[in-house]
Amino acid sequence: MKLDTVFAPTSLTEIPAIARAADAMGFAGIWTAETSHDPYLPLVLAGEHTERIEFGTSIAVAFPRSPLVHAQIAWDLAAQSKGRFILGLGTQVKGHNERRFGITWEAPGPRLREMILCIRAIWDCWQNGTRPRFEGRHYRFTLMTPFFSPGPISHPSIPIWIAGVNTYMCELAGELCDGFHVHPFHSLKYLRESLLPEIGRGLAKGGRTRRDIALGTSAFVIAGDTDEEIARARDPVRMQIAFYASTRTYVRVLEAHGWGDTCTRLNEKAAMGDWAGMASEITDEMLDVFAITCRWDEVAARVQARYDGLLDRVALYLPFRAGVDSERWASIVRAFA
Repeated sequence: MKLDTVFAPTSLTEIPAIARAADAMGFAGIWTAETSHDPYLPLVLAGEHTERIEFGTSIAVAFPRSPLVHAQIAWDLAAQSKGRFILGLGTQVKGHNERRFGITWEAPGPRLREMILCIRAIWDCWQNGTRPRFEGRHYRFTLMTPFFSPGPISHPSIPIWIAGVNTYMCELAGELCDGFHVHPFHSLKYLRESLLPEIGRGLAKGGRTRRDIALGTSAFVIAGDTDEEIARARDPVRMQIAFYASTRTYVRVLEAHGWGDTCTRLNEKAAMGDWAGMASEITDEMLDVFAITCRWDEVAARVQARYDGLLDRVALYLPFRAGVDSERWASIVRAFA
């Protein structure tokens, strides 16, 4: 199992130091998210200031950009980093697409499937000179002149990962993708009874095996060196889980445990801006299901035990910062190595 880490939302000026420190620390990969900053821009700096570590988006929101825009950015990052870039795409939910990004929401699963196929057709055109002739319901790629083609690169096999929670996305990942970002809001029951069987059905449809796809996640960890520190660490995780669990699209994770009504109550409180009330909906029993609680010196062993045989890569749902808690992070990295 590989140990990755994540960039916290931060300014671009801080990215080089964080990337260099993560590379030197020995993390296998480092990921950006599309939250308050663009997910691609930090990776240009990560590629420039590192030598070994893989890096990618977890995730870039798919539909505000065209397939060619994603393809072009990924092509340049793969060339710059000598093949260390991973393209991670996700749909986001309807409200954010329509009301935050200002775009039309339509058939997200089939649309993402088409986007993946179109991106690969674009890369094939650039690398091998194949004729641009992709035509789908949502996307079309039928024009590429020499002036606009970047041409071949040394590492053209760029992995495409997607993220998701529901059946269609899991099966799509199994059928077509190199990796799958398992949402941080998950449980072992959901993984074993829903996600993994659905990934398996997609693999069978695509004539592939489990070895053909990597599964990774960011794990919620409530850790401290004392009982008091652990108690203080519970509230931020409780709030983050409440935020995710308020999303109707993710209700199946709660339903796996008979807690589907919690999503409805959380959604109502989110609409009212009752953030404190949302946190109170997440019980200690739920925390034990969705997060790992332990002392810091137990983190590596507990994470490995939880995901052994299920996932291939894992990060902690905690940002890595250069020069902060370096010995603690180094100990965790050594345990995974």
